[in-house]
Amino acid sequence: MKKVTVLALVAFCAVGILFTSCDSKKSAKLNTTLDSVSYAIGYIQGGGFKDAMSGLPGPELSYGKLLAGFEASFYGEDNKMQITPEEAQQLINDYFVRIQDEEASASKAEGDAFLSENKTKPGVITTESGLQYKVEVEGTGARPTREDQIRAHYRGTLLDGTEFDSSYGRGEPLTIGVTQVIPGWTEGLLIMPVGSKYTFWIPGELAYGERGAGEFIKPNSTLIFEVELLEIVK
Repeated sequence: MKKVTVLALVAFCAVGILFTSCDSKKSAKLNTTLDSVSYAIGYIQGGGFKDAMSGLPGPELSYGKLLAGFEASFYGEDNKMQITPEEAQQLINDYFVRIQDEEASASKAEGDAFLSENKTKPGVITTESGLQYKVEVEGTGARPTREDQIRAHYRGTLLDGTEFDSSYGRGEPLTIGVTQVIPGWTEGLLIMPVGSKYTFWIPGELAYGERGAGEFIKPNSTLIFEVELLEIVK
C-alpha cells in the first residue's frame, strides 16, 4: 500500500491551503507590496494544491470540509474541532488504504478478464506463469541468458492505450541487465532471439504487483509492452 505517498500528498495539500485559505474570507485588495507578494504566493500554490489533489486516489474530496478542518486546526479553534488529531490521522490512513485496496481489486479483475479473452486470439501464446506474448518479428540471433545485458527498444501502455513509457519517445534504446527488470520482462527476454520484436501482455503479479508504479500504473495493473531486442551487450 502507498500509505506514505498518500500522506505526503495530504501534507502537501495542507501547505497549499496554508497559502490559499487563511485570508479566504477577507478582501483580496492589494494595498501593499506584501499584500501583492502574499496574493502571488497563494495564486501559485493554489495551482500546485489543485494538481496534488487530482493525484489522490478515490473520488474527489469535499474542498469545503477540507478547508474548514484546516482553518479550525490552523487558528486553534478548539470549539470547532469535531475530531481529535489522533482520530484524524487514523481516518486518513484507513480511508486511503481502503480506496487503494478497492482500486487494486478492480485493476486485477480488469486484467484477468482482458487476459482471459486475449489468450484466445490468433498468435497469442500463454506461458505457465501467465505471461502472454505474440511474435511480431522473429529474429535469428542468440537468446540472452539471465547473466546478460541487453539493448532494446520498447513501448509500454496500459490496457486503455495510455502510454506510460517509451524508449522510442526518448530516441535511445534501453541498456539493462536481463534480471534488472520486472519479472514479466525477464521471462520474455529469455525467449526472444536478438532481432525479434514481440508484444507482451504482463499480468500485475509479473509487473509492479500491489505497489503499482508512478502516476499511471495502479496496483495490480496488467501492462502491455512492445519490445524490440536489438543486441546482447558484451
